[in-house]
Amino acid sequence: MAEESAVDHTLKNPDVLTKYKEAGKISQKVLETVSGWVTEGAKVVELCEKGDKLLEEEIAKVYKGKKITKGIAHPATFSPSAYVTPYTPLTSDEEEAGATLKAGEIVKIQLGAQIDGFGTIVCDDVPVGKSVGGREADLLLATHYANELLLRMMLPPGTLATTDDEKKAAASQKPYTQSKMNQLLEKVAKSYDCNIVESTTCWMFERNEIEGTKKIILAPGEGVKGDGIPALGEVWGVEMGLSLGSGKVKNFPNRATLHRRTTTTYQLKRPSSKATLSEIVKKFGTFPFSLRQLEDERAAKVGVVECVRGNVLRQYEVVGEKDSEPVSRLFTTIAITKNGIVKLAGPPTPDLAQWKSDKKIEDPEILKILEQPLAKPASTKPKKNKKKKKPATKKADEEEEESSDEE
Repeated sequence: MAEESAVDHTLKNPDVLTKYKEAGKISQKVLETVSGWVTEGAKVVELCEKGDKLLEEEIAKVYKGKKITKGIAHPATFSPSAYVTPYTPLTSDEEEAGATLKAGEIVKIQLGAQIDGFGTIVCDDVPVGKSVGGREADLLLATHYANELLLRMMLPPGTLATTDDEKKAAASQKPYTQSKMNQLLEKVAKSYDCNIVESTTCWMFERNEIEGTKKIILAPGEGVKGDGIPALGEVWGVEMGLSLGSGKVKNFPNRATLHRRTTTTYQLKRPSSKATLSEIVKKFGTFPFSLRQLEDERAAKVGVVECVRGNVLRQYEVVGEKDSEPVSRLFTTIAITKNGIVKLAGPPTPDLAQWKSDKKIEDPEILKILEQPLAKPASTKPKKNKKKKKPATKKADEEEEESSDEE
């Protein structure tokens, strides 16, 4: 036990970053594949099931034969236009099982993988149909730029400084406060006549934890506020959600099917509850899961009731836009390193030319931030090829040694 507690689970341990990156590769690969499944008339529940199966197949390919936990960090979910939260219906709920994608709507695909408790989650907006224009184009452009702006504001001052003058200038800079982040992001949204979705939340990630000790809340509701600012060596799940409506949200009447185990202990009384919780702990640990992923979906619907009541499980209500207007959501898992932002898993860079809009960002402060890179440029200095050693001068030996150090 003492040996386990001595393991460094921060980014200071190179093995941790490697595991995050491997999980991120899986999340991105699966996202790319399932995005191609978004077509008019496709059944949401079938897309979710196929997405989970693909996640499991890709996860099984890595770290084979090693005593290491791995699995799904977030089930595959496909949320139609007005849905704010991840949506994953059940086959046993006849009405919802018949839900299909409609032409022209924007579907939010969210999923994730974890290796050794280091999870990466990603979400992208995928239109049903190739042609996007009008207000939907405004929404997608606003979301893209707001997301890019937020990522840059999460960089601690001076992270990218290389010269003495840059380091000196950075010393007097303060990190962006959550209030300032909200102020600038709201300007981006207003540039496209959109609104930030109420209580859009970014969390610091930790091992086996996707809702860590810090959080950033955008467009916070009454009595709600974030806690803390990003720092070097941290991993974050960065969420960006915008709406063509007011951005206010309401609970939809759909069954809550997405859950997550909490740290609360409670003496369950019903055998069905105990059996359900035991399966959850074994399969998902503390990561989110859908009831459809459990062995007996109908039994699970009964078994989770007492677990939720006793706060052993957190139930994610199905939330949507109050005015039933289209909403967008992007989710990127990032690592904040000494070289800048590393996107562990994120939506692919879109072809902005495909979204036609007569609106644009004009605020000079925002434009200046958007011009900044996320990370230091990779070294362009060519590496020297290692060749068979020949009799050489002392100078040549020193050059080869220097080349090895660079690698």
